[in-house]
Amino acid sequence: MARMLAFIVLLIPAVMAGAGIKFMRDTLFGKLISPFPWLWLQFIIGIIFFLIGLGFFAGFLLHRDRKNGKVAPKFQKQK
Repeated sequence: MARMLAFIVLLIPAVMAGAGIKFMRDTLFGKLISPFPWLWLQFIIGIIFFLIGLGFFAGFLLHRDRKNGKVAPKFQKQK
C-alpha cells in the first residue's frame, strides 16, 4: 500500500509538468485553450506548472538519494 501511495504522490506532479508542457506547446502553435483568456497567460501558467512539477520530482529524488547516501559530498546536509 505504501508503494502505491508513493506512486500516486509522484504521479500528480508528473501530470502537472506534462500539462505545463502542453500549455506552452499550444501557445507556441497559437492554440488558445478555453480557461485562459490570453496566450501569454497560458504560457506563464504552463511554465509555472512545469517548474512546480519538475521541482517536486527533483526534490523527492534528492531527498531519497540523501537518505540512501548516494549523493556527492557537496549535496550532503550539513549537521
